[in-house]
Amino acid sequence: MGTPSRWGGSIRGLSFSAAFLLLSAAAAHGAGADLASLARAYRQAPTPAKKAAVQAYAVKHPKEAALANLALGIVAYEQKDYPAAIATLKRAAVPHISDYTAYALGAARVESNDMAGVAADLEPVHKAEVRSPMAGKAWLLEARAIGAEGVRMLREHYAELPQPDGDITLADAYQAAKDLPHAVEFYQRVFYQYLSGDAAARAAAALLSLKDSMGTSYPPPLPQQQLQRADLLLAAKQYAAARSEYESLLDQLVGTERDQARVRIGAADFAANKPGVAAPYLRGLEIPESEADAERLYWLEESYRRMGDEGQMMDPLERLGKRYPKSPWRLKALTGAANKFLVTNRPDSYLPLYKSAYEDFPADSQAGLYHWKVTFQAYLHDQHNAESLLREHVRNYPTHATAGAALYFLGRAAERRNDHGSANAYYTRLAKAFPNQFYAMQAQARLKDPAVAGAGASDEATKFLAELKLPQPAPVPTEPTAATTARIDRSRLLRSAGLDDFADNELRYGARTDGQAQLLGMEIAKSAASPYIALRTMKAYGGDYLTLPMEQAPREFWTMLFPMPYQHDIETDAKLRGLDPFLMAGLIRQESEYNPQAMSGAQAYGLMQVRPVTAREVGRAAGVPKVTARMLYQPTINLKIGSYVLRSMLDSHGGRIEETLASYNAGPARAAEWRTWANFREPAEFVETIPFTETRDYVQAVLRNAEMYRRLYR
Repeated sequence: MGTPSRWGGSIRGLSFSAAFLLLSAAAAHGAGADLASLARAYRQAPTPAKKAAVQAYAVKHPKEAALANLALGIVAYEQKDYPAAIATLKRAAVPHISDYTAYALGAARVESNDMAGVAADLEPVHKAEVRSPMAGKAWLLEARAIGAEGVRMLREHYAELPQPDGDITLADAYQAAKDLPHAVEFYQRVFYQYLSGDAAARAAAALLSLKDSMGTSYPPPLPQQQLQRADLLLAAKQYAAARSEYESLLDQLVGTERDQARVRIGAADFAANKPGVAAPYLRGLEIPESEADAERLYWLEESYRRMGDEGQMMDPLERLGKRYPKSPWRLKALTGAANKFLVTNRPDSYLPLYKSAYEDFPADSQAGLYHWKVTFQAYLHDQHNAESLLREHVRNYPTHATAGAALYFLGRAAERRNDHGSANAYYTRLAKAFPNQFYAMQAQARLKDPAVAGAGASDEATKFLAELKLPQPAPVPTEPTAATTARIDRSRLLRSAGLDDFADNELRYGARTDGQAQLLGMEIAKSAASPYIALRTMKAYGGDYLTLPMEQAPREFWTMLFPMPYQHDIETDAKLRGLDPFLMAGLIRQESEYNPQAMSGAQAYGLMQVRPVTAREVGRAAGVPKVTARMLYQPTINLKIGSYVLRSMLDSHGGRIEETLASYNAGPARAAEWRTWANFREPAEFVETIPFTETRDYVQAVLRNAEMYRRLYR
């Protein structure tokens, strides 16, 4: 039987056998299921029976027939059954999301080489109630449909085109118009900016053909483009290919570009973990005074640093200071050398380097970090200028991540001088400005001390704090704008057709363009397949939630950012081990983001990131006698073993949580070494001394998370 031209309101428009088959399919595949479930199942694994189930649903629910046809048409397109896609999509006009039908119909026509009606089919894309996520791609389809005449259209709408598809389509259009020089220009843009993908492969093939056909009239690529491709190979860790590319460019380049290629041959050797090869090569290069020479000195310094030759390492650093004091390569060399001394606790060596970094490069985004390294050491060792440096830090870098630490240690310094009024002022402002950060929570604890709580605010501290320009985040909107409402409504229609990826893309597009990102992010998170996907979404769209007071966002906003699935198991195991369940929850959020299938580069598994070797060692004691690696993906088993390991580590560190967390992240040997670096007066000093940024941030984040969980779930 042929497919009916329109879906009717009952089965009477079908033959008895067709109706019987459709109703049988509905019974076999989810009778009573909604359209979203049926369409999603069909799209994930297309079978005739699943298709029939969607068709049967459309017959029984005529108001949703157009949505069902949209899903069926998109699956047909994805299966490359373009005639079926065209026929089905013609019956899929859904108000509010007609641009999706229009785009799919236009795409199916183009793939079928049926170009005549493409422009008319795509018209709804450009007339959507809000700007369609397919608008840029629609211009590409229309250009493909009209061939050589598409050049003008693509140039007019160039800023809207998705890349690299925009450039490859424009190159095709120029080639169709016999404008070969411009075709080469745009094929080269793709080839020299993208290493992989269909567009890159097409550009490479087209350029080979055009170079052969054009002969001496073939426009050579710009030197910067050739270097860019080699740099992309280096960034992609294709070190041998990058080195070969740089070498091949030496006969083609002149001047600065040639010098840069020569230097980057050594950089490729260094990146390939061959500093012993890179160092003599770079040392022997003769480069005129230029940024290329500054780059050479940087890679030379890095090569000696990796080889552990500190004497040789300092020579190129000193030459950078004399010849190129403001070069970004000098800044990279300064911080590279400083970090080497930092991790081995040699402040006399690293402090002058960090000081040079923030003094000579005050506009650098990390100048606050370099200043903080100097400032905190002054505080830790009670230097006379410690408080002035702390005030200078928070004054000059009020939005840097270390501003809260500076305010906290200003308060602690004031307490040691018995200036409880100033301490109260510092802590109060810190708790208000960064309410969900680690140091704000430390400040809130200090504000409970009777001496601090009962002190009147210091006039001097109050005046200083009033002059600071600390972050002031906007509350999460309570009322959606018209554009946000339209995006949410459109996404829900798409989701009701089982097109979850289209729905999410609609919301993401709105967050980038005309909508309220936090509300659209919440909408994506609500529909996420699991809490960990929702959490990642909220991190991406939640804004600077660490500076946002909890009352300025709905509870749902916070519980999606700080979810607690497996709550019963967490509480049970925490009670069994004598642990704080909120600490466990905070650790899991940081370790795996509640993804039970998480696996780290160090082969740690599951929620609490347990390594199989550890699990086998402690499994019997933890109540799991026989443990395999795959068992660690099971939340119940992972939590049993992870909680046992955490309890054991706490006991071995005398109950000191901060040291335990540092050990959990970086290993017991490192944590034990860091503990000897100073006579710490409080745990926060130990935390701030941790030289590994990842571990320092980890300890602060777990403790911050734990407090957030207490606030939300206590």
